[in-house]
Amino acid sequence: MKVRKATLLFLLTLAFAWPAQALDGGLQSLRETGKAFASVARAVSPSVVFIQAESSTQVSGATGQISPFGGQWPFGDNMFKRFFGERFHGLPRGQKPKRERRAIGQGSGFIFATKDGLLSDKTYILTNNHVVEKADKIRVKLQDGRQFEASVTGRDPQSDVAVIEISTGGLPALPLGDSSNLEVGEWVVAIGNPFGLNHTLTVGVVSAKGRTSIGINDYEDFIQTDAAINPGNSGGPLVNLDGEAVGINTAIFSRSGGYMGVGFAIPVNLAKAIAQQLIDEGEVTRGFLGVVIQQLTPELADSFDLEQHQGILVAQVSDDSPASRAGLRSGDIIVEYRGEAVTDVGSFRNRVALTAPGSKEQLTVIRDGERKSLSVTIGRLTDEKLIAKGTAHTTEKLGLTVQTLTPKLAEAFGARAGEGVVVTEVKPGSIAAMAGIDVGTVVLKLNRRAVNSTAEFQRAIQSGDNRRVLLLVRKDGMQRFVALSW
Repeated sequence: MKVRKATLLFLLTLAFAWPAQALDGGLQSLRETGKAFASVARAVSPSVVFIQAESSTQVSGATGQISPFGGQWPFGDNMFKRFFGERFHGLPRGQKPKRERRAIGQGSGFIFATKDGLLSDKTYILTNNHVVEKADKIRVKLQDGRQFEASVTGRDPQSDVAVIEISTGGLPALPLGDSSNLEVGEWVVAIGNPFGLNHTLTVGVVSAKGRTSIGINDYEDFIQTDAAINPGNSGGPLVNLDGEAVGINTAIFSRSGGYMGVGFAIPVNLAKAIAQQLIDEGEVTRGFLGVVIQQLTPELADSFDLEQHQGILVAQVSDDSPASRAGLRSGDIIVEYRGEAVTDVGSFRNRVALTAPGSKEQLTVIRDGERKSLSVTIGRLTDEKLIAKGTAHTTEKLGLTVQTLTPKLAEAFGARAGEGVVVTEVKPGSIAAMAGIDVGTVVLKLNRRAVNSTAEFQRAIQSGDNRRVLLLVRKDGMQRFVALSW
């Protein structure tokens, strides 16, 4: 009986003690996590800088453009436009003579070491192109309060990467990690200066990798994160728990104008390759193949009698291009490039772009059910070719071809990047042509669904009525609905 009582007393003691032990264990785990974030902040913050970019703009009237905050934009109107679009237009401009107004934009950046190491009298800083692209005066402020005048080493608008430099040495460089090793769900930390609030740290996870066709840059391979990113974070580092930069915080997706849990960062592997070219050459030289490509959907794969839905589809081969000289044909399925599997359009474009012009590379394609190996000499991408190339989707039903509106295409067609898809080809005599749709028309909606990429356009076509579509289009600033049936 005494043994039973002692056993019962022990079990009751254990039962009451267990929740307390579990709670203590949970709190200890949280404390350790918090210490890890604090350690990252201490290690990284000295390498993160606050950037003020001053530029002159021509405005009409005596007061120029008025902000909803009263007087001047508190953080630079360019920064608000970048993140919030054209929402804040202010009051109507007068018809008075134009005058010069000094605008100050704000952003972030971080010190990094080049492949040859930092120079003793110069420090390089990575940031976004949109932070400094219009600046005629740049000031950099460190965490310890020191300030320096900076100059632009090089800019690349297509990737939104820029390198600036300051004439001093011995500053701590932020180690660059390997963004290819990032895993979805991994903890990351964003550090920057949102709304001018110096050295703000936010924490989140990697939500997704390889985001393309968003319409922010010409070359996209974004890391998606839920770490809070706001205006002023642009150019700052996204770091892992080892204190290594794995990305450059660039933009947010928002329907309200504020943070909604979806932020995008340029992978550091892409950024450092571009940054090194900017330092060495002052510009970026990209490889060129000369094809219009599209994602291989299961439906397209079945149409080409493919057992595996892997690779990308060649929709068009440009005349007298590296691709045509290599024997690439429309209808080929590219499954390998340089011995590595090809899975999506965005990553393939980036890989070709980062290939040195003049180099000979191997392409593996599937043609008529057979694998073929082609040798291609990569060409050099020019601005004219950049406008012409891209990811396209052609629908035979409508008789038109559309492309995602990249910044370059948007500039060429007088449209807005990331808003709709642009018609780049119309088949003569097609129902699209008869409805008055021509090259340069922007398709905003299909069957009342917004389409901001070729992938969205394709999905909308496939999910709609087989005999009828309703388009909302814009051309020369005028919008109209167009009903097409066949």
